Amino acid sequence: MQKISRITIQKKNKHRYNIFLDQHGNESYGFSVEEDTLIAEHLRKGMKIDQATIDTLIKKDNLHKGYSLSLQYLSYRMRSVKEMYDYLVKKELDETQIQVIIERLKKEKWLDDQLFAVAFVRTKIQTTSKGPLLIKKELIEKGVSSQVAEIGLTYYSFEQQVEKASKLITKKQNRNNKASFRQQLNKIKQSLVQKGFTQEAINKVTGQISHNKDEEQEWEAVVYQGEKALKKMQRKWSGFELQHKVKASLYQKGFSFEVIEKFIDVYIKNVE
Repeated sequence: MQKISRITIQKKNKHRYNIFLDQHGNESYGFSVEEDTLIAEHLRKGMKIDQATIDTLIKKDNLHKGYSLSLQYLSYRMRSVKEMYDYLVKKELDETQIQVIIERLKKEKWLDDQLFAVAFVRTKIQTTSKGPLLIKKELIEKGVSSQVAEIGLTYYSFEQQVEKASKLITKKQNRNNKASFRQQLNKIKQSLVQKGFTQEAINKVTGQISHNKDEEQEWEAVVYQGEKALKKMQRKWSGFELQHKVKASLYQKGFSFEVIEKFIDVYIKNVE
């Protein structure tokens, strides 16, 4: 049995108290408690206290500190249950304490994966250019189940996908681009896939682009690529073989048969 010899207020936190214990005439720091605990347990100078009670008070205080830390962690933004669990593990709380804190946070509606998913999706729509599939991947990485993630993604409409994907394409398109329309389109599709847009949205957006194909730009691109191929290949081939090699090169770069034939007629046949 030990006796409380002194109780002091902590300098950095006026709501926490240091409890000092006296055992056989030697005073030493024992533990700390919150003001609420100090009052509830009637802790006072001269009070005798056994080790079992001390251990219980320390566990209770650790639980209180863990709960306070969790609220501070939530003050910046909403968190998934897994994010909170990982955070408390890093703060070196034991498994039992973590589960108690998480259950309390759930009961008090501080933690709710479904509400978190909805808020997460809405934030990503407003602040990023990501599609729903990539957002779902991020939610799952944060410990949200696939089913709950899908509920959150109901707030990401098909119309929003198309609008966001269209804006992305506008940024990527370059009138000075010397690649074929098909190559540009393939790169755009690849970019939208990487950004997490659904195939349905990608087809919708790229279909709109196909209707607005710039024939003048396509001709400028085939001339640019064709002249490069011609300069390289006419050192080794001529006549039909040269035409065949240039055609093959331009076809691989995504140009249509019609525009390739036009280039051959203008830049090879007429020259010969």
